[in-house]
Amino acid sequence: MRFKLLLLLLSMQVLASERIVALAPSVNEILFALGKGGNIVGNTTYATFPIASQSIPKVGGYFSVSLEKILVLKPTLVLMQKNNLALKPRLEKLGVKTELIRISTLDDIKNGIAKIGTLTHAEKNATAIIQDINKAIEKTKGILKDKKILIVFGRQFDLKKSIFVSGNNIYFADIIRSSGNQNAFSEDSTKQPMLSYEGIIATNPDIIYILAHLIKGEEEINSLITPWLSLPVTAAKTKTIYVTTKKYAGMPSNRVIHYIEDFRDVLIDAKEKLHYHDR
Repeated sequence: MRFKLLLLLLSMQVLASERIVALAPSVNEILFALGKGGNIVGNTTYATFPIASQSIPKVGGYFSVSLEKILVLKPTLVLMQKNNLALKPRLEKLGVKTELIRISTLDDIKNGIAKIGTLTHAEKNATAIIQDINKAIEKTKGILKDKKILIVFGRQFDLKKSIFVSGNNIYFADIIRSSGNQNAFSEDSTKQPMLSYEGIIATNPDIIYILAHLIKGEEEINSLITPWLSLPVTAAKTKTIYVTTKKYAGMPSNRVIHYIEDFRDVLIDAKEKLHYHDR
């Protein structure tokens, strides 16, 4: 009994001494969600959620991470995404354990949560988060079927300029497909897709969902929607054009569940409008 207690105490000491540097905001958020925020000794400039993240030492930005700043923090584990992959062999050569976390697709996000859970001995919490994401996905099914949905990124008031949209190799498209619908942008490309004015019309989406976290206030939201309403597409005719200003909408972390829940609300609202249009 004393031996088991000793092992437990030693294990707790090891976990408590884990010093983690998170080189991506999504990884930072996942660590906090797993109850490991107290083990983060360094993160990046854009790691602002939860609020406790803001007081953690910063080691750089998205593409400007400083190896020297990381080493000063004496980490036992560095978690990164592919944009910082060049640092991996350099850190490992210096004896610092590093792990790559992929977060492009919905499966990547769930696998990333599971992987971080295993690395930090928080498997139970990781499993619970993944189960909640799966439940949220299930609730999007059966509302609408085979509708073309265009996910748009950014605060763009002039549709004559190129518009960033979701491709088919990231989690936005996975969520659309899981709901029984299809991405209005049908091309298979690993590059960030951009559409011209004519390209947007060619997709003829049934629903347009704009992710614009820099938008502030109802008046600006209406100003953002207005040019889309003049397009000769189904979404304009049925007024199934939606805007979210939530920052989590573009964050591939455990908070993807909130985006999925908001997406479900969009489907529910659009169902009635599209049904009336189709009659």
